[in-house]
Amino acid sequence: MPPRSSHQPRAGTYIPYMAFIIFSAIFVFRLDVFVTQTISTARHNQELKYEITLPEPSPPTVTKNENATFYKHVLVTWGEFHTEILNNGELLMLTLDKHSGSGFQSRKQLLFGKIDMQIKLIPGDSAGTVTTYYFSSLGDHHDEIDFEFLGNSTGNPYTLHTNVFSQGKGDREQQFFLWFDPTADFHTYTILWNPKTIVFYVDNIPIREFKNLEKIGVPYPKNQAMRVYSSLWNADDWATQHGLVKTNWTLAPFNAWYRNFSMDGCIWSPETRTSACIDADFSTRRVLKMELDRRSRARMKRMQKKHMVYDYCKDKWRFPKGPGRECRMN
Repeated sequence: MPPRSSHQPRAGTYIPYMAFIIFSAIFVFRLDVFVTQTISTARHNQELKYEITLPEPSPPTVTKNENATFYKHVLVTWGEFHTEILNNGELLMLTLDKHSGSGFQSRKQLLFGKIDMQIKLIPGDSAGTVTTYYFSSLGDHHDEIDFEFLGNSTGNPYTLHTNVFSQGKGDREQQFFLWFDPTADFHTYTILWNPKTIVFYVDNIPIREFKNLEKIGVPYPKNQAMRVYSSLWNADDWATQHGLVKTNWTLAPFNAWYRNFSMDGCIWSPETRTSACIDADFSTRRVLKMELDRRSRARMKRMQKKHMVYDYCKDKWRFPKGPGRECRMN
């Protein structure tokens, strides 16, 4: 225990210092909330201008692309000279340097389904960079289901940022520190989306669940088909420690690697506005009816207790009137 000062100040003199500390803490917290809210908005605006509308296959069919080639199933949407497809289409590399980032989208749209991707993130000092992988529709009232990886300085962990938008409303962020080094090897990131639930998985471990709670008035993504998107871009004005740590361009180019992309779900045809799935599929096909069982949900809760670093449901400063109704059941 450190020795006490022989000059003990009067109790009243602590008040200005305590007030300053409290004010500083509130300011930093509010700044963090502001930064968090800009994540999806900034990235969404960055990538929408590169959206490419593609002809859809007709008639629509159910698809499952195990070890799908990137040549067949994705299209580079921006940063063409910063994207490379290797190994006969089984490996894709996105690159970021001071001139440009890069991104791609799936050729097909799904209205419910499951996607898997193995990703290896930027090693070392990745401060200022953001790597994304997500479902999204288009428009002001879009739906979106996000994985976003916020880079950090060497020795500090990536932040895995998740969010769910329905009819243009997000603000449902949960963030995690991963229990492994996501730059040392490939790891599998999965989004399950069906009429009952949305589940985020990392290496087949559920980390987040968002149930369909329309029965209590919570909007749920169910009417808008979505593509798969991924990108690598610079966001050093906010991404790392509120923008205090900038991208170190002397380390560029920065590379993120992708492999083993798969889609299993209901292909949507915009021409006919029909889904490949029929009513019977939703009671017979596992991907369209599966939910977390009690054991999986308990495993998710244990993981969240150890690795979740932010939960909007517990953010009383941001939501002084209480969290969303879904928080009581999710």
